[in-house]
Amino acid sequence: MRSMKGNQSNIRTFILMGFSDYPELQVPLFLLFLLIYTITVVGNVGMMILIHTNPKLHTVMYFFLSHLSFVDFCYSTVVTPKLLENLVVEDRTISFYGCILQFSCACIFGVAETFMLAAMAYDRFVAVCKPLLYTAIMSPQLCTFLVAGSYTWGIVCSLTLTYFLLALSYCESSIINNFICDHSVIVSVSCSDPYISQILCFIIAVFNEVSSLLIILTSYVFIFTSVIQIPSASGRQKTFSTCASHLTTITIFHGTILFLYCVHKPKASWLIVKVASVFYTVVIPMLNPLIYSLRNKVVKETIRKLVLTKSHCHPISYMCYFISKI
Repeated sequence: MRSMKGNQSNIRTFILMGFSDYPELQVPLFLLFLLIYTITVVGNVGMMILIHTNPKLHTVMYFFLSHLSFVDFCYSTVVTPKLLENLVVEDRTISFYGCILQFSCACIFGVAETFMLAAMAYDRFVAVCKPLLYTAIMSPQLCTFLVAGSYTWGIVCSLTLTYFLLALSYCESSIINNFICDHSVIVSVSCSDPYISQILCFIIAVFNEVSSLLIILTSYVFIFTSVIQIPSASGRQKTFSTCASHLTTITIFHGTILFLYCVHKPKASWLIVKVASVFYTVVIPMLNPLIYSLRNKVVKETIRKLVLTKSHCHPISYMCYFISKI
């Protein structure tokens, strides 16, 4: 531990290269990411407020959705402000412990979202396949346990990986060829052997992805089997529509993760990795509230009532009202 502290004391900062290779795109990217982050904050915070204020949304599905919105808001806030800063200032440095903290927080919320989506898949399975027992199975105690378990496991994964990152020593070269401090780029600037840390990260990542996908796929196999057995086409369509938003979310989320796993190799294009990372860390948190709200009648009705009762003349209110009409 003594040598670890001595090695780390020599490293004051990391330099996040981000998209500095494309100076002509700095301002357009800043405006684009600022717009995305604004929509992310408004969408996720707005979703949490709507769920809290409307008694019709005090159901198990929206209980999970409120926590998904919270996770998306936190995850985006951990990553995007630093990305925006690096696009407009020449000093792209981040302190060593600031980099570690960004990774730790991103890990917590990334893992929590992974298992939150799995819990939502189980909720849809119970709703479709065991409707008469739904209230008894999806009890408040179980829902709280599933959400708390997602956060707790995220914290465990984060603390474990962070501990092994802090156990490494780091070289004088502190240039990180990315806009975010993820595990792979942090160990890439280590001058000690990162084998244990890399293997541990790989095991945790594979376990999280395989276990969550197994829960999701198993749930939807039973859901599709039940939907097929419904005699009427309208009944099948109505039942399946309750899962459409969640299916879209998990397809985008896990599809991006699997893509990152496939391209994140030494010979892979760093530009592709960066673009995929932007989609995973910046775009997906914006998409989730839009996916769950724009085609949801209850949410749209809540937005409409809230806008009309709170402010009839404010231009933002008219914008929200227009969105609710989509």
